[in-house]
Amino acid sequence: MKKYLIVVAGGKGTRMGGEMPKQFQLLAGKPVIMVTLERLYAIDPSMQFILVLPEEHVELWTELCRKHEFVVPLSIAHGGATRFHSVQNGLALVDDIDDALVGIHDGVRPFVSRQVVDDCFREAWIHGAAIPMVDVQDSLRHIVGGNGVTEVVPRDRYRLVQTPQVFRLSVIRPAYEQRYVEGFTDDASVVEALGGKVVAVNGNRENIKLTTPFDLQIAKTLIECWIPQQEI
Repeated sequence: MKKYLIVVAGGKGTRMGGEMPKQFQLLAGKPVIMVTLERLYAIDPSMQFILVLPEEHVELWTELCRKHEFVVPLSIAHGGATRFHSVQNGLALVDDIDDALVGIHDGVRPFVSRQVVDDCFREAWIHGAAIPMVDVQDSLRHIVGGNGVTEVVPRDRYRLVQTPQVFRLSVIRPAYEQRYVEGFTDDASVVEALGGKVVAVNGNRENIKLTTPFDLQIAKTLIECWIPQQEI
């Protein structure tokens, strides 16, 4: 079985603020995307990595690799107009191998656990598609109209979705040959639109997506205590 991991860092990261896109902002002295890739490589160096970057950021990435002596082996695909199109471009670099598994991971999720990665690949091999999810901790309410009217909803019926989302190549390749629609919120939704079934595995709560300056502050605390513990 051959494993691929497409790491998507094709966005502009405007919500993080600052001139530098969020995937290049520093975490423990390195760009976030490098921390993510090094984490994943430490979990399973046998995976073939494909990094999806905006074409205009490739030169910056090359400079950062030299500066930080980054050595994780990978191929680069160019980002598209949406995440859907970025993943399409990444999939174009995946060889047609019958027993291949393809994981797709957000480049700004540097705290995924080894257990989650292993579980997702194992369950995808068995079922065709697997995604990590965690319980909702806060109360949820549904907006039912204007004027601020809401109603409570049972949070035990909802989950928060993470990455990596992992698929057999025979499942994910035809899914991404569909026409794009705005309802594609993640890779699982693309597969489900073609009639595919996706199983859930337990995610890890530290596997947050770094989107805002507040998230980056949390990450600076996590990297000091969480990743070292995961390597034991």
